[in-house]
Amino acid sequence: MKMVFKSKIKWIALFVLILSTVSLVVHLSITRLSGAYSMQSTLMPFNGFDFTASIFAPQSDRFVINKKLWGPVKSLKSLQPYANPRSNYPVPSERTNGYIYAKIFGGFEKIRSAICDLVTISRLLNATLVIPEIQESLQSKHISYKFKSFSYLYDEDQFIASLKNDVNIVKSLPENLKAARRRNEFRTYKPKRFASPNFYVKEILPVLKKSKVIGLLLHDGGCLQSILPPSMFEFQRLRCRDCIPCSKVSPGNSDGWPVDGSEDVHAELIQYRRAQMIKQGILNGELRVDSQILRDNGSCPLMPEEVGLLLQAMGYSNRTVIYVAGSETFGGQRVLIPLRAMFSNTVDRTRVCTKQELSDLVGPETPLPLNPFQPPPTQSEEQLKEKWNMAGPRPRPLPPPPDRPTYRHEKEGWYGWITESDTEPDPSPVDLRMQAHRLLWDALDYIVSVEADAFFPGFHNDGSGWPDFSSLVMGQRLYESASSKTYRPDRRVLEEFFNITRDNMYYHHNYSWKLSVREHLNKSLSEDGLIRQSLLSKPATFLSHPLPECSCRIPSAEVPKQVKGNDGRFLYGGEDECPIWMKHSQEETHLESAMAGDGSNGNTELEFENDGVEEQESDDNAGKSSLTQLHMDQDDEWDPND
Repeated sequence: MKMVFKSKIKWIALFVLILSTVSLVVHLSITRLSGAYSMQSTLMPFNGFDFTASIFAPQSDRFVINKKLWGPVKSLKSLQPYANPRSNYPVPSERTNGYIYAKIFGGFEKIRSAICDLVTISRLLNATLVIPEIQESLQSKHISYKFKSFSYLYDEDQFIASLKNDVNIVKSLPENLKAARRRNEFRTYKPKRFASPNFYVKEILPVLKKSKVIGLLLHDGGCLQSILPPSMFEFQRLRCRDCIPCSKVSPGNSDGWPVDGSEDVHAELIQYRRAQMIKQGILNGELRVDSQILRDNGSCPLMPEEVGLLLQAMGYSNRTVIYVAGSETFGGQRVLIPLRAMFSNTVDRTRVCTKQELSDLVGPETPLPLNPFQPPPTQSEEQLKEKWNMAGPRPRPLPPPPDRPTYRHEKEGWYGWITESDTEPDPSPVDLRMQAHRLLWDALDYIVSVEADAFFPGFHNDGSGWPDFSSLVMGQRLYESASSKTYRPDRRVLEEFFNITRDNMYYHHNYSWKLSVREHLNKSLSEDGLIRQSLLSKPATFLSHPLPECSCRIPSAEVPKQVKGNDGRFLYGGEDECPIWMKHSQEETHLESAMAGDGSNGNTELEFENDGVEEQESDDNAGKSSLTQLHMDQDDEWDPND
């Protein structure tokens, strides 16, 4: 009897042990899954100094979102997107003054800006727009046979349908006019980026009415001035409507990272590019410049590790997902190593999309000979001896020292030729195809950046007046969701911060330094940053600041600041009042948010071990931060003068 009882106890103990093991495995699996991060997966040239960071909050039941890092900016919540016509706006008639065809040169930023201007001009001239040709994606660039130049980046049918109430758009000229175009019978213009409406009405419209066809060559990223008179606000709203993404992948700036003179290859390439730009009239100034002066002026982009330090100072956890956007990074993936050390979830399109997804995006392509990295051939000892014996009569000089080795990162990419030649070679078929691919990669980066929980530009407002990637993203985010977390930093101020701590860049900074950084970045999120951005960007590119034309304001207790430009027109604060239906919709949204918030027990702190320091919301108390909690077990360095 005792033996049976002991046997039962053993079986029960074994069963409990197995059950405990299974429970532990399940618990570990759930823990692993709950730590994963998700982001909205939306598949949608000279390359990027324009490094940008699109920031996504961790998505998991274990974490409660910290509203101070991820919530909307209160002072901008009353701004709503509203680009609908607000006056007499007839549908275009089938009888127009003629056809406009265009060729667009440049990268993604220039293409996007130029297409918006083309649609607006077609409406202005009552013309039929022929789907423009994107020169970077012609068949001669060795792209997939399934795409025409425009359809490589945009959905043609969706583009035509979305603008049917604004402009007549056709896919090609009638056959009889095609032949005349091949014979160069039609006038072709190269309008400036800042061309006025009067230029089109007085000079181009009479020619269009007479010949029925005109051509436009667009090199500058646009063909219509940014700011239009109040009587043309409907054309500004059309710019906003026709720039809503019609990209076939939907649900670009100065180029490369600055380097110091110690890196000969990159410094030489920068000199070569700068000489080209001066010769073409793009840049004015000396060939050689003092890089430190440019950095102090805010003329240089932020390095990846600098962006990481700023995000750390704001309180973002190392678990935050950082999406790196903005074309190929000058120097390759190695310059991202410090950023990945600070934020382990730093990703780009190659880590978010599978190779098959990216392959489906570019379509079927004929194979081309690759340009693999080929190190210099090594010579055997016998070959070296034979070379020495045939060197000529004695006495012979000592053999020259060995050449500096060529590293892989110096050879690969668009800058690899500088190690072998004094002049830039003609692009190979692979190079042409890669230039076309970059349009798609930039479009993908653009969609992700617009949809991100927060956006931090590494470079924008360079003063050139050319459209840049970050400014277009910031303008689209301002239009779609003005209160989203979009940082608009002043690089001159940030450079002052980094000069203070340059010698101890990777060590813990004192609290007063962090407090200063937070105060500046919080101001950049609010009205102060938006107003500063409007003064710098709108005169150059309307799409970077589509206010007040493309927005309306829901009345609130807070009276917005009103800012006018040099011409007396409103840049901020002059928005129309939103229609009644939009007010009701907003009230319902606020009610649902309040009801959802009641279930959180008021806990708005993100449960990260590195988020112990908390600051006030950016709009309260003029963007100033105050210390409400600091865990004393953190190893932050305290300044005795604080």
